[in-house]
Amino acid sequence: MSEENENINEDLNPEEDNFSEETHSEENATFEGEHFYDNEENNPEDTITKVTGMYKDWFLDYASYVILERAVPAIEDGFKPVQRRIMHSMKELDDGRYNKVANVVGHTMQYHPHGDASIGDAMVQIGQKDLLIDCQGNWGNILTGDGAAASRYIEARISKFGLEVLYSPKITEWGVSYDGRRAEPINLPVKFPLLLAQGGEGIAVGLSTKLLPHNFNELIDASIKILKGKPFTLFPDFPTAGIADVSNYNDGMRGGRVRVRAKISQLDKQTLVITQIPFSTNTSTLIDSILKANDKGKIKIKKIEDNTAAEVEILIHLPPGVSPDKTIDALYAFTACETSIAPLGCVIQNHKPLFIGVSDMLKISTNRTVDLLRQELEIQLQELETKWHFSTLEKIFIREEMYIDFKLYSDKESLFEYMYKRFEPFRKQLMRDIIDEDLQKLTQIPMIRITRFDSDKADELIAKLEDEMAQVKHHLENLIDFAIDYFAKLKEKYGKGRERQTEIRNFDTIEATKVVLRNTKLYVNREEGFIGTGLKKDEYVADCSDIDDVIVFLRDGKMMISKVDEKKFVGKDIIHVAVFDKNDKRTIYNMIYRDGKSGSSFIKRFNVSGVTRDKAYDLTQEKPGSMVLYFSHNPNGEAEVVTILLRQVGSVKKLKWDVDFADIAIKGRASKGNTVSKYPIKKIELKEKGISTLRPRKIWFDDTVQRLNVDGRGELLGEFRPNDRLLIINQSGKLKTIIPELTTHFEEDMIILEKWHPKKPVSAIYYDGEKERYFIKRFLVENENKEEIFISEHEKSQLEIVSTDWRPVAEIVFAKNKGIQKENQTIDMEQFIAVKGIKALGNQLTTDKLKQVNLLEPLPYEEPIEVIPEEIEVNPDSGEEGTDLTDYNISLDDDGQITLTLE
Repeated sequence: MSEENENINEDLNPEEDNFSEETHSEENATFEGEHFYDNEENNPEDTITKVTGMYKDWFLDYASYVILERAVPAIEDGFKPVQRRIMHSMKELDDGRYNKVANVVGHTMQYHPHGDASIGDAMVQIGQKDLLIDCQGNWGNILTGDGAAASRYIEARISKFGLEVLYSPKITEWGVSYDGRRAEPINLPVKFPLLLAQGGEGIAVGLSTKLLPHNFNELIDASIKILKGKPFTLFPDFPTAGIADVSNYNDGMRGGRVRVRAKISQLDKQTLVITQIPFSTNTSTLIDSILKANDKGKIKIKKIEDNTAAEVEILIHLPPGVSPDKTIDALYAFTACETSIAPLGCVIQNHKPLFIGVSDMLKISTNRTVDLLRQELEIQLQELETKWHFSTLEKIFIREEMYIDFKLYSDKESLFEYMYKRFEPFRKQLMRDIIDEDLQKLTQIPMIRITRFDSDKADELIAKLEDEMAQVKHHLENLIDFAIDYFAKLKEKYGKGRERQTEIRNFDTIEATKVVLRNTKLYVNREEGFIGTGLKKDEYVADCSDIDDVIVFLRDGKMMISKVDEKKFVGKDIIHVAVFDKNDKRTIYNMIYRDGKSGSSFIKRFNVSGVTRDKAYDLTQEKPGSMVLYFSHNPNGEAEVVTILLRQVGSVKKLKWDVDFADIAIKGRASKGNTVSKYPIKKIELKEKGISTLRPRKIWFDDTVQRLNVDGRGELLGEFRPNDRLLIINQSGKLKTIIPELTTHFEEDMIILEKWHPKKPVSAIYYDGEKERYFIKRFLVENENKEEIFISEHEKSQLEIVSTDWRPVAEIVFAKNKGIQKENQTIDMEQFIAVKGIKALGNQLTTDKLKQVNLLEPLPYEEPIEVIPEEIEVNPDSGEEGTDLTDYNISLDDDGQITLTLE
């Protein structure tokens, strides 16, 4: 429980909360409905006492106390009472030096009627937010979760920022402390959106609040936009950094949701590194969640190293053969590397809870800051006017030598009457009427000051005061501009080093079934009709996880999808069983079946998606006696050629012919299919394995989530067959090609991502750190299975430009040399250098120093046209019947190829 709740047990102390002893007497008493009676007598009619009113009043009083005085911050200054009292105590103790936290806690107890532990915890949490308190000593670590040292060992003082924005005693509204002995601020005059900068949470009785922290500079920028009448947006920024998806932030109100992820990157093929963690976690809880996921078999890791100090560094070592990309997704899916935070904007305003969004909170805070600045200016103007008034009186008093006749007056009344008469001619020179207090101060001026009075200096002082008053009046007349300037100065003085830490990015949705480690094995007993992970004596099917689904096909044409279990009956005579992926539309099932009523045989091709678990689907015409004669499953839509052999029946002449599944359209699973033969089939033999009949898969790259997809989001990379690859080039000079998988993670410095053409050269200009020269090179990717670096590996080497155009053109801009500026030079990279090996140094571009290198429009080039064979597009929703295969004439041509022609 956080500092907002302090120690809830203290609230239950009857002495502290003034509970009556009557409520705690009668140890054996019992509440029943609205009645109270003694258990010893067991007779409610004798001792009935209604407590409804007392319970209602006392409970509401207690709930109100916890809500208003402990758990929920005030919107005026962003503080809960304990926080406000801590900062007030620190101001009272402030002398510019550090104070022991224990001393501050003890001083705060004069204002806060609770234990020192709750005050100390609250102070540590304020200090860890690194805004209001200048900390010295071990204050704990929000990254590792380590606690602070004991309050007697650590020290604190108010930060310069805190001194500037928190305090202004002259405009502070004061109240009385709980014991009536001291004055304490009702609200501090905070001139900054402190609540949104620090965030806060608390749990009260029947109510809670959770306000996420926001960026210091962004809050100031948004406040300035409010004052200028411009639109603005606010998103949280967390001290633990990480990556946040704020698409459903909902302005920080109830119903919103923020997803936060750790920043995970691939150090090498067998090592992942976590450098930032999600808000509300620490390295200890994060590592514990990873170890638990490993123990449960959700992920597979070799070991974890925690090297966290000032910055987070958690190394995750993977066993050989484990995919780093899938492991990253699995970490997000099954561990605390991704957390979901539900904000809830609730504050106290006018002694009542108020549910409000962060935008409205900022508007209220900004307007309050303007009002506080106005009050300070008005007080400043009043003080300047008072000072000017007395300085003018003093000047007239001394110049007119009014003090000489003081000895003639023996009492104050006659003296003041004399002075009023003497000042009467000068009344028009004054800003206000003279009062007795003014005259009293004049009579107390020391004689040495009168004798040394300098009229010229007095005039300078009055003129200076008039200038200052004019400036203050100008600020009051242009209050909004003054407030804007105030916020701008705050940002200039304190905004450095407070840049945004959390990266804002939309997240893709990770499906657990696609990234979970398949840590168990699936078995099948085909004859008896059982599947499960516990049938270890039966036939092995595949590796699976406990959250997978299994698809089963039976000889009678039934199909069922069921969740993995230890042992489950699905139906006898199983012909196919596999782990099922409901989003896989590229797996095509080829089937020939016999209809139980007519005896005719039909052929069909279909895929499976969108089914109800544990429901039996009939893939035939639902006639008794129907049977599957041939079945195959094809991950890439392969279409084989089979030989049909008929039984000798009557005068049937054609007893044997070949059927190519490529001639059959892919339709829905409920499709009847095309007729193969009206006569009984004796046997079906596989003649030739098929190749994929599906169109190449289109793949897009969504830059907002940095992921590949097949849903049309982002930039189209091209159409990919099973062996096609992606080319990835990074700013660091690294290059690799990969098979496009939707789970692939990309590095932040990636500059080129496109479909790889093996014969297309890569052109680059880079600076060689060792030779201190610029070089140009062109090369082909030589090893498609290896990541390579194509610039020199010196630490000062850097890539200037890289292009995958066929005929790239570059422009080099020279730096001035002794005041001489050479003209820019255009380089035809194809003509400048021939294609060489990837490890070649390349040709020297120039010996002159360059200012920059620009990539221009490439020269025209016609790419070779790729011949694509005719392919079939999946149409899973089609249920139409196809052409009857018996309507074809089947013959062999001179080359022995099978041809089918309609009769």
